[in-house]
Amino acid sequence: MTIAIIGGGAAGMMAAASACATNLTHRIILVERNNGLGKKVIISGGGRCNVTTGIHDLDVLPTKYPRGADFLSRAFQEFPPDAVYRWFEANGVPLKTQPDQRVFPKSDDGHDIVGVFEKIFAEQNVDVLLNTHILGVQKSGDQFALHVRDRSEPLLADRVILTTGGQAYRQTGSTGDGYAFAQSLGHTLTPLAPSLNSFFTKETWPAAVSGVSFNNATITAQRERSPAFTGPFLFTHKGISGPAVFALSSLVAFETYGPQSPMNITINFFPQISHAQMVARLKQVMEEHPKKTVLNLLATFVPKSLTDVIGSVLSISEQRRAAEVGKKDLTHIATWLTALPLTVVGRGAGDEFVTAGGIPTEEVDPLTMQSTICPGLFLAGEILNVDGFTGGFNLQASWATGRLAGIHAGA
Repeated sequence: MTIAIIGGGAAGMMAAASACATNLTHRIILVERNNGLGKKVIISGGGRCNVTTGIHDLDVLPTKYPRGADFLSRAFQEFPPDAVYRWFEANGVPLKTQPDQRVFPKSDDGHDIVGVFEKIFAEQNVDVLLNTHILGVQKSGDQFALHVRDRSEPLLADRVILTTGGQAYRQTGSTGDGYAFAQSLGHTLTPLAPSLNSFFTKETWPAAVSGVSFNNATITAQRERSPAFTGPFLFTHKGISGPAVFALSSLVAFETYGPQSPMNITINFFPQISHAQMVARLKQVMEEHPKKTVLNLLATFVPKSLTDVIGSVLSISEQRRAAEVGKKDLTHIATWLTALPLTVVGRGAGDEFVTAGGIPTEEVDPLTMQSTICPGLFLAGEILNVDGFTGGFNLQASWATGRLAGIHAGA
């Protein structure tokens, strides 16, 4: 039997490796349009490759996926994060878990992760076809024909696994071709949107504090459901970025916002206390140090560079003393610290790590990853309507679904 896998990313590489392990007599063809495997895997995590997550509780893990959590449950039971960890270590790549539960190779080099698969494919004689562009996929009877650019004869396969990814990071080859292949074989497609992106703001003052970061702030979108996320973030030259921003962008992936229809957000630098408690804290500090300037005292709450912004936005002069601050001023400052308003007018171009949306999970068997519409076709990874927050969750989903697809395509 011949199994053709289209897309040499995380899901595709794991599908090929799993198909090999299932039956050594199968012919496995892995087709990749780039000149190397795992381009997106290598650059993930800033080139360090956030392999998976250190969260092993299978009740907690689904909460990290805005879309597709229920669908992924069987795949995660079969190949949970701790099993992914053991698999890579057993294949020669020592891993480490950081305090924030992100898992990386000890080498901090994503090439080592891809190298695992390259070694397996060489040992198992997998046909890896690089720089190979599939133009279309047709099914006739029980066989699939893969039409290849610059080749007169199609590649023939008994089973096909689509692991072409979404539309994020187009420079790595994720151009959405797989959606067209799936649709030509009878599947439908949900609306698509970028996810895990930074925010551009109408306000220009963030540029003055670019690089200033916070470990634990709550960012809330002023939308109907008031989606919010608490975690690290930082200011950039054009707005805000970081894990909490990425997560919130995932929650509002299908919201429309831009210069003509901005999205208002608020940032709470002190999510552990109420606005009233913040007023009380500020009042106490001001009363204890009446001769000190307001901005110097505020620097005990937030970085000094940010206090300069507070002074500018709230019209507090550098010379103003704490003794001169009234209740109204304290209320304004407390509001700024617990509900800082910003106006989002765009997504950070090129920062989209994943695509929200894809092939509906209702059209795929969660136990096997086989299409319920086109027998012999399997789908795995980001091509599906599945996406998670940043922190290794998207690679975990790709490893798990890719493994199921490879095992059952090879069965």
